[in-house]
Amino acid sequence: MLAGSTVARTAHFALHRVALDGPVNRNKPLASVMTSDSALFALSDVWLGAMVAKRWAKRAVTRNAIKRQIYSVSADFETMLPMAAHVVRLRAAIDSKQFISATSAALKMAVRLELQQLFARATARSQGLALTGGAS
Repeated sequence: MLAGSTVARTAHFALHRVALDGPVNRNKPLASVMTSDSALFALSDVWLGAMVAKRWAKRAVTRNAIKRQIYSVSADFETMLPMAAHVVRLRAAIDSKQFISATSAALKMAVRLELQQLFARATARSQGLALTGGAS
């Protein structure tokens, strides 16, 4: 998934995207569907995952709070994203000196604002590419 293109970045997050393969033919036997040329995702839709490594957010409660913010913000932007598989990756450490509590309201708000910037950049880029016919 990370071999796909990086669509947008902020100080702490990166959004990666990989195009979906065509849908799987459901009339084929399972053995023929499980070949290397089968689609990664059977449904054409917007797929989103969150990757929050222990390296950057030490406490599980912090990682879970960040993931909840990722899924919450992504739901707001889902209709503006192209049909593809997306992964939001935490790419820098969350400053434990600035956010003393693992799930403080300040941390959640800071993460949410940065994720909104990330998705706004990604959707602006996607819409810009659509308007120019895919040329960059």
